[in-house]
Formats: sequence, C-alpha cells, structure tokens
Amino acid sequence: MYADIRVRFAPSNTGHLHIGGARTALFNWFFAKHHAGTAILRIEDTDRQRSTEEYYDAILAAFDWLGLEWDEGPYRQSRRMDLYKEAADKLLSSGAAYRCTCTPDEVNAMRERARAEGKTPKYDGTCRDRYDKDPNVPFCLRLRAPDVGKAIVDDILTGEVVFENSQLDDMVIVRTDGTPTYNFCVAIDDIDMKITHVIRGNDHLSNTPKQLLVYQALEETSPKFAHISMILGSDKKRLSKRHGADSILDYKERGFLPEALINYLVRLGWSHGDQEIFSKEEIVENFALENLNKSAAVFNPEKLLWLNQEYIKSADGDFLVESLDAGLRAQGLSPDVLTHKSREGIVDELRTRSSTLTEMIDGARFFFENEVDFDEKAASKFLTSENSGLMLKLRNELSKIDMFSSENVKSAFHRVMEEEAVKLGKLAQPVRVAITGGTISPGIFETLSLLGKDRSLHRLDAALARVNQ
Repeated sequence: MYADIRVRFAPSNTGHLHIGGARTALFNWFFAKHHAGTAILRIEDTDRQRSTEEYYDAILAAFDWLGLEWDEGPYRQSRRMDLYKEAADKLLSSGAAYRCTCTPDEVNAMRERARAEGKTPKYDGTCRDRYDKDPNVPFCLRLRAPDVGKAIVDDILTGEVVFENSQLDDMVIVRTDGTPTYNFCVAIDDIDMKITHVIRGNDHLSNTPKQLLVYQALEETSPKFAHISMILGSDKKRLSKRHGADSILDYKERGFLPEALINYLVRLGWSHGDQEIFSKEEIVENFALENLNKSAAVFNPEKLLWLNQEYIKSADGDFLVESLDAGLRAQGLSPDVLTHKSREGIVDELRTRSSTLTEMIDGARFFFENEVDFDEKAASKFLTSENSGLMLKLRNELSKIDMFSSENVKSAFHRVMEEEAVKLGKLAQPVRVAITGGTISPGIFETLSLLGKDRSLHRLDAALARVNQ
C-alpha cells in the first residue's frame, strides 16, 4: 500500500519529552519500520528564548533509554536558516509572498474591526500590492492566501477535513527580525526531507491548511496526514502532570522498563486483536495506521504499573541483578555484602511482587543494611518480652545449621513450633520484624536463607538486646 515511506518526529527542545510526544514518536517509528521506511528525528529549536541545550540533550537521552534509533537526524532547524531564506526569496519573487510593514497594533486593530463586523478576525491584506521592493521601514513577509475555494485535508484517520480559504490569514512566514515562523519552517523541512507521511497529534490539525498553502505556493506535493487522537486523564481532560504524565526520563528514574513503557504507549490508541503484551518486533510486524483509534485514549497509571510488573517478571535475571546492584550503590549500600547467587535469589523473590525496579530495590534494602531500621509500631507490637523466649529458642536452633538453606531454616522453625505448641504466625512475625525491621518481606524461610547465617543471627541478637533493654 505504501512505498518509500519517510516520516519525521519533530519535537521542540523547550521541555522534556513527555508521554504524548513519546507516543507520537513511537507511532511514526513503528509505521516506518513496518514498511521498511525511514524514520527521521528533527528538533524544532527556532524558539530562541525557550529552547535550551539541556532539553535537547534530555530528548536524545529519552530516546536512547527507549532504544529508538533514528535512521536520520537529529536535524536542527536553527542550522537550516539558509534553506528557509532561499524558500522565502523564491516565494517573494513569484509573488506568492509579499512585504508587510503593518505594526502589531495595526494588525490587532484590523482583527478587532472584523470581529465587530461579524467577520473572521484576520489580517486585511493592506500590504498585498503595496511594495515591489524593500521599504525603508521594518517589514515581515506574508504568504498570500487565496480568498475563495477550500483547503481540503484528506486525513488517513478522520477522512476529509475542509477549511474555507476565506477563513485563512495571510500568515507571516518571516518576521521583521528575519527569523522564519513555525508553520513555514515545518513545511519547508518536510519538503526538503521528502516526508511522505505526517503523523502527529490532532491539536496540529489547524496548522495543516497553513502548511498546505506553502506546499501549493512552491508547487510541491504535500505529504499524507494522520492526526492522532489526544491522550486524556481519567477525568477525560487533557493529560497533564497531575494525571501522572511525567517526562520519559522520570519514568526511567522511577524504575520502569523501557519495553513496558513502549508497549503501554503504543497500546494507547492502537490494538491488534485482544493481545496486551507485545515485543518491539511484534509491533513492527503488525503496526498499521488504519488500526489507530479515532477516539481519545485514557491514560491509566495502574495499567502501566501492571504491565511493568509483567515485564519485570519475565526480565533477564542478570539484568535485574545489575539493576539491583546499581540502585543499591546509588543509595550508598554495597551489594557485595551478599554473594551474586544470593542477590539472584533476592531478585527471584522480589520480581513477582515489584511493580517497578525502584520498588524491587527498596524491598531489598534490608538485606544489605548493616543495622536494621525498625518500624517503631511493628517493633513495639512484636519485639516484646512475651516473644523473646520464642525468638531466642529459634536463634539457638538456627545456630546449629551447617547448610543455611530455606529447607533447613524451615525445619528449625517447625522444631520450635512443635516444642512450644505455637503456629507459624506467632513465631514468624517477631522474627520478620527482627530481621527486616517491618512486617512485610518475602517468605521468612527464604529471607533468612538469603540473608545468610551470620547476618541472621546478628540481627536476632540485636533484636533480643533491644527487648532486654
């Protein structure tokens, strides 16, 4: 159906890459890969006041973490000014563009008069045929819009969208300071890069007829357009930070896996049967623009957490151990107090109960701390003189074990339980608090085994000393 596909994702480096932008980038990237086409990254950095190198680097870092490799780019608009000047000069020479010396106040007055008369508030064409050479006062360049007819956007997703030319302004393509404007740069770049499909949010739909005018004025063929639905929060309002829509790098810091985030974002508006979990290869194989939903997608943080947990469950064990080690070192803890085999065991215990890598690392902290940080409420409830005899008896049983396996630890527990005629909960919870500082951990037998004999006995001794004090 499509041949020689060329698409682009064109963020501005005026902020971080967020959920909505990342999803648009993914739709472009997977569409190109599905058709063996070319995916291009272009940074629109002509906003001199708001564009920064910090945001530029952050956008690239986000794509690096996601594992998206672009076939071309990153191109930067700020380094393509000669191209825009050449196009503007061509339009001026052909008469498609003209010089305009009207001040902002004068243009605002024109729009107010039109509004008062019930007409479209726009520039009235005062300078259309006023200058045949540069005037001696500041001027901008405007593109001459047709007064009659229609601009028709044949959108792949929504079908024909019709704009009356009479409603379109003679838009400024070059400002009085010589800098080109957004819609002009976008169209020129898309022409120069031979873009075949523009896939972007439907909030850009109103820009499309303006860009079509540039194509027409330069006698160039326009790309095909697909304006994708917006992402909404659970309250059906436009997605924002209050809905949990952090930047992509924030998700990295919070312990999400890039594969899980990609899977979730692509599924926000795209489907393939009832399948929920996709590898990148499966998305490439099955992705089609025609399968995108026209209605807005709703961002669900809980669904993202569930999906991330599924990816953690099936993640490579060595990767999880490396992630654990890095997270512990970042918190000032040494992973090497336990063997690699023990750390593998800890990961196996925690991967099924952790929604994020951060949660897994936090859940493992107690294994690597030198001293237990007690939850005072748990300690006051379970580290009592009433329970100290049970704990001491277990401590002595554990000290007799040569091979400190979970099975042997379990046997020691059962010997004490039988002698004292108590159930597991009566013994396990005080020991859990003594070992971990709180009431939540993996299974107590596995926890003690992974912690090791010496460290387990040391913590039981410390808890008993606390009770005696």
